[in-house]
Amino acid sequence: MGGTAERPRLVVTRSNRGIVAQLVDDANGKTLSSASWLQAKSFKGDKTQQAAEVGKRLAEDANLKNIKNVVFDRGGYLYHGRVKALADAARKGGLKF
Repeated sequence: MGGTAERPRLVVTRSNRGIVAQLVDDANGKTLSSASWLQAKSFKGDKTQQAAEVGKRLAEDANLKNIKNVVFDRGGYLYHGRVKALADAARKGGLKF
């Protein structure tokens, strides 16, 4: 599963402290956009709400760069909790996967 410039790969990486999401063009080896929990540090809430904020910020940046369709790469993490919250927020923000 790889990403292209037309349909980049949405990569999710999470840790005990936060979550990061990137839109990657694997064909050219470039990161097109990224959002991190560090950008939302002033955000108050639990880790699930924090992940939703990261997904929202990534979708906003993707819309500015005219990216609509992505390939979702959950990185082996189970699709629930923070990963699901990020994905739902990205979908709500306009990304399709």
